[in-house]
Amino acid sequence: MKILVCISHVPDTTSKINFTENDTKFDTTGVQYVINPNDEFGLTRAMWFKEKQGASVDVVTVGGKDTEPTIRKALAIGADTAHRIDTIPLDGFQVAKELAKVAKDGEYDLIIAGRESIDYNGGMVPGMLAKLIGANFINTCVSLEIDGEAATAVREIDGGKETLKSSLPLVIGGQKGLVEESDLKIPNMRGIMMARKKPLNVVEPLSAETQTEAKNFRKPEPKGEVTLVDADNLDKLIDLLHNEAKAI
Repeated sequence: MKILVCISHVPDTTSKINFTENDTKFDTTGVQYVINPNDEFGLTRAMWFKEKQGASVDVVTVGGKDTEPTIRKALAIGADTAHRIDTIPLDGFQVAKELAKVAKDGEYDLIIAGRESIDYNGGMVPGMLAKLIGANFINTCVSLEIDGEAATAVREIDGGKETLKSSLPLVIGGQKGLVEESDLKIPNMRGIMMARKKPLNVVEPLSAETQTEAKNFRKPEPKGEVTLVDADNLDKLIDLLHNEAKAI
């Protein structure tokens, strides 16, 4: 079984976020980048298929040379080969088109992507990728088993979970729950050294057109003041909710 894991290069959530050029550009100064958490769950599941079923695992990202430390980490975790599509990701459609070329050329049985990336939170790439390559698609996936050419997946739905069966090739949008957080792999020194020798192929982009454009960014409004009300002063609480907060 051939598996392709899509990796997004995203800012660590602990990084301080700022914008430049009149709030039209993201300021990368001092920002630490990591593997997108949803993708990391998917990569860990792919490693399980490699260890238990002998699958081969490739990883792919769309981005410039600055993304290579992130994808090298994926190699250190255990992926066999990495592909970096040499273009800046600008919107979901462009990214899906670029990924589709690699996916088609590699003839993969299973493509694991994160449900969404934590920077733009668009949640559109896995579905568009599946459509572009003509594969089945299961989103918000929290469990996945492969038996021959058949897949059994569990996905989150409103109010519960749904179990689905699908044939391969298959694209999934994975998320927390696909593996336990305690199972996430941290590269050891041997893995880091081996990753330096593994192939990292730089792929020429299709130069796919974008469908959207980011005009500007802004930070969330700061939290307002908090009014504390004694637990035994119910009348004051009702008055504040009614007249000040307009909640009732």
